[in-house]
Amino acid sequence: MSSAATLRADAAHIPLVLDMMEDFNAGEEIPWDRGAVEASLRRLLADASLGFVVVAVTARGLEGYAVVTFNYDLEFRGRDAFVTELYVRPAARGAGLGRLLLASAEAMAVEEDARALHLLVRPDNTRAIALYRASGFVQTPRVMMTKELAAAAPVVAGIEHEGGKVGRKDQ
Repeated sequence: MSSAATLRADAAHIPLVLDMMEDFNAGEEIPWDRGAVEASLRRLLADASLGFVVVAVTARGLEGYAVVTFNYDLEFRGRDAFVTELYVRPAARGAGLGRLLLASAEAMAVEEDARALHLLVRPDNTRAIALYRASGFVQTPRVMMTKELAAAAPVVAGIEHEGGKVGRKDQ
């Protein structure tokens, strides 16, 4: 890996992080609204109790990011954290930045007293699964399920809810 560093994102990083988020969400086929996401990102960066964003920086500039949000779970006897997004620009992949972002996200979560770190990955993303396993993540015997609440419905237009399944209408 070339010389790279990670740091906690701040307001100055918002435009570049949003550009990468747009690429991430397009690749994941997740409906995306830059204005709505920008407002949520600004709130996250302004309130450390919600979580944080860590960015990877190389000589070429900002090359990746991870979003980590907090929860409280009795199973883990306290705060836990969720990596909701991890993205490295395609030109920078394979240089260890994903591993660096995960390690930094974990260290920052531990500093914030998180007792577990979770993430989701598509079953067909074998490269990411290998990275996560190598970083100590294990598959749990549970299935992640989501129910969007009425207040969130306008933010995620394009999501189908028939039969209790959350997914894109075109799937």
